[in-house]
Order: sequence, then structure tokens, then C-alpha cells
Amino acid sequence: MKGNAPFTLGKVTVEPGARANVSLPVAQLYTSTSLHMQVQVVNGRRAGPIMFVSAAVHGDELNGVEIIRRLLKMKTLNALRGTLLAVPVVNIHGFLDQSRYLPDRRDLNRSFPGSAGGSIAARLAHTFVEHVVLKANYGIDLHTGAIDRANLPQVRANLDDEATRDIAMAFGAPVLINAAMRQGSLRACAAENGIPMLVYEAGEALRFDEISIRAGLRGIMRVMRRVGMLPGKRRARESRPVIARSTSWMRAPTSGIVTGMVGLGRSVRKGEVIGKVSDPLGELETDILARFDGIVIGRSKLPLAHEGDALLHVAAFSNVGQAEDAVEEFTAIHDPALGRVVESELLGT
Repeated sequence: MKGNAPFTLGKVTVEPGARANVSLPVAQLYTSTSLHMQVQVVNGRRAGPIMFVSAAVHGDELNGVEIIRRLLKMKTLNALRGTLLAVPVVNIHGFLDQSRYLPDRRDLNRSFPGSAGGSIAARLAHTFVEHVVLKANYGIDLHTGAIDRANLPQVRANLDDEATRDIAMAFGAPVLINAAMRQGSLRACAAENGIPMLVYEAGEALRFDEISIRAGLRGIMRVMRRVGMLPGKRRARESRPVIARSTSWMRAPTSGIVTGMVGLGRSVRKGEVIGKVSDPLGELETDILARFDGIVIGRSKLPLAHEGDALLHVAAFSNVGQAEDAVEEFTAIHDPALGRVVESELLGT
């Protein structure tokens, strides 16, 4: 196996078999202090692909920060081939403010590839793209639902691209969504530069969710094995992902108090009552009906809604029963209460 080469990021060169924390300057604050993006470079002894793993592009989405923290503690990285670029917090401003957005109220994930002389968002995006994204062969970006919205663990990717589909299937999330590219997103920027990239969505903003974290960590390790960055392991119990044909939000038919909404991962049938909206006096009650057969992959956690508010995100599948089985199998593998995923499995021992 060919030996790896030194890897340079910013002004730091990391020798094969070593790791280093690199601080990339992002902005000068009006407090006369500077802001830096922290990147840990893990450079394997042997040659292999370069992958970036990033989190907190939206500053309040915290699951990914914990996933990367646990990833960097994995002893199996001692056997790494190639180079891992781990960026636990991309949107430093938002992370400090516990906010999705930047101080200028821009969404960083609509600001790529950015520019060196633009707004705060543009400069931050440019720094991340130039120093991290464009150096990589693959990427995984970690997200959650927004505030007061929770997502079932899912991978969104361009499944029409063979290389991207391959790593998406390897990740092992129960649901894959062939999501359209959004202008200005990190995923679109990576695709324009020929870099296969996944977006992992799981849990909700400002909260840790153990199943989502464990599944995200396991998924990253599985992708790294798939592309040859980590040695193979004995075949363990696996969930088989299913691909959604389309997704749509079920919205509040009227304004009021929301009760009885079905949970994440639940299968629903067209015409089924999946929740109710009532007035505070309890005199008027309106059913929320499923418009098609599918699986709930996202839901609002607020008990109040205005007419038209998005309440339940449902994915449609050609075989809903198969999708339901995939969700059940996934939960059985990753639920810590069931003790399915243990450290030795993640380490590949």
C-alpha cells in the first residue's frame, strides 16, 4: 500500500500518521477580536481518499457537532487511509448565538460558494469551500430539523449520480431522498465541483438525540469503509434503506391547538386521521388527514398552529410496507435502550 503524503491546510502541514487542529481565520469582530473556524486534520499513514465531515452550517443544529466529537475519538482512525477533514462548527457566529442564521440574518446554506470580499455569509462560505471542500474527494454534511421540528434520520443526496448513490446506500439511514439541488447550498456547490456529498438530517435544533447521533456516527464510519478509508469489518446486522419517490408536508386545515399527531417513522395511509386541530374551548375539532400513503419523516413539535402551518412531513414510497420495515430495523439497531450498537461494532472489532 502506497504511503500517504503530507497534507497542508492553511499554514499547517500535517505529516502522514499525525493529526493537527488548524484555525482558519474567518472574520474580525467589532470587539477587536478575531473569529476562526476550527478544522481537525487526521492524515493517515497510507494513501487514500480525502473526506470532509462538517456540522453546524446552521448554528443551532447540534447533533452533528457531537457526532464529529465522537468520530474523532474513534481508535479505528489510527488505521485511516487518506485524510479526514473534520469541521464540527462551520457557522461559528450562529453557534455562539444558538441561531440558525448569521448576524446579517443570511442562511449560510444559501450562500455557497461565497466570495472573499462579500458579506459575512459570503466570506464564511468562501473560507470553507476554498480550504476544505475543494480539497476533498467526498463530503458528509450533518444537519437536524429546525427549531420545534424533528426529523427522522434520513439522507438527502443526488441519487442520480452513481458515486453519490453508492455512498448514500452505504450510510445506512432508513430513508434516502433524491433531493433536488438548491441554489447556494453546500451540496449544490460540491456537485458543481464533482464532489459526491451527502446531507444527513436527524433530530431537532438545539437538542441532542442519541439515536440520531449513534446512527450518524455509524453511517460516517460505513461510508469511510466503503470508499477505502478504513479497513473492512465483519458483516453486522444492517438496515436496508428505501428511496422516497416524493415528500410533502401535511398542513393545518385551520388554526388552533394541535393534538394527537402521529410520531416520526409511523406509516400512514391516504385518508387516515393523523392529528387534530381544535379551538381552545374544545367546541370545534378538525381532522388532519393524510393525502397519500407514506412514512412520517418530519414533524412539528409545537402544540399551536395557524391555518396552513406545516405539521407533518410525509415521504411517499412505492412500497410503504418495505419502508416501514426499514424504519423498524433501523430503530432496532440504533436504539440505545435495546443495546444493539456497541462500541466494538463501531470500531469494527
